[in-house]
Amino acid sequence: MRALTFAPGRKGTLAVEEVPDPVPGKGQLLVEGLALGVCGTDRELVTAEYGWPPPGRERMVIGHESLGRVLEVPEGSAFSPGDLVVGVVRRPDPVPCGACLRGEFDMCRNGQYTERGIKQLDGYASQRWAVEAGYAVRLDRALESVGMLVEPASVVAKAWEQIERIGSRTWFEPRTLLVTGAGPVGLLAALMGRQRGLEVHVLDRAPQGLKSQLVEDLGGTYHSATSLKAFASDKPDMIIECTGAGALVIDAMIGTTAAGIVCLAGLAPGGRTHRVDAGVINRDIVLENDVVFGTVNANLRHYRDAAVALAKADPGWLERLITRRVPLSRAPEAFEPGEDVKVVIDLTS
Repeated sequence: MRALTFAPGRKGTLAVEEVPDPVPGKGQLLVEGLALGVCGTDRELVTAEYGWPPPGRERMVIGHESLGRVLEVPEGSAFSPGDLVVGVVRRPDPVPCGACLRGEFDMCRNGQYTERGIKQLDGYASQRWAVEAGYAVRLDRALESVGMLVEPASVVAKAWEQIERIGSRTWFEPRTLLVTGAGPVGLLAALMGRQRGLEVHVLDRAPQGLKSQLVEDLGGTYHSATSLKAFASDKPDMIIECTGAGALVIDAMIGTTAAGIVCLAGLAPGGRTHRVDAGVINRDIVLENDVVFGTVNANLRHYRDAAVALAKADPGWLERLITRRVPLSRAPEAFEPGEDVKVVIDLTS
């Protein structure tokens, strides 16, 4: 079968090649790969910013935003051939730490976890793949063309779970949400905010266009800007920061109402410095009982929540998040930098 592989730690090694068909182990599903989403993490992997191959190997299959259809199931499985599924990315560490022991492997404390397509495990960028039944999530059939969005949506579902847990520390009836960044994660955060009945604002540097239309079609308000000046007098109750841009991160930390919540979900490269008054930031957070927290990755619960959230969404709106589809034969093109909202590799072509 064909798969998209690379050599972690070496630039220019991404290629489509023939690899052996997977042989499902005990308790594993055999899955036909349908599509694969490509994100910034994948682009960082192919430019050798990080990545760890399986022990004893130089190359590995890339890909963590999966979508497939079940071909074979083990005896007694809750899955059936034909089921639409995604595979979870992370596996708990073998020690395990306290979090991994309790199924919260997204919060691993010792860093010995493994990840499909990223760290020591082959990913999902192949025409067939095997996955443990306990790390597969069944999808509604309506998500057949957009199910690869479940993985990024799972990160957002985790963010919302954490926001709601933090909010429960006191009276919590939020009215407004600001999302900074209108990439896939930001737009999915806005979607889930609207599903919660919130007044949603999305800020992005892009001018009016596809991103603004997607926000407006959710019933949100789009702001083409690079700072939070427009929110100085009417601050949101919550901010989900999805850009990782230093200036926006700093603005967000002091940009909410009293007892506000800021979730940092974006990453950006280091090397840039910003002059800030740390005392002002400290006073604002302390005197207003604010909370600022970071989040990344997801566990099984978050994947299932994401699948439910996407199944509730307008399928046409989700389709418009995907602005470019690339056949497997030309898969390296999907990793080229660009302003696409979402690029997907078609593993069946």
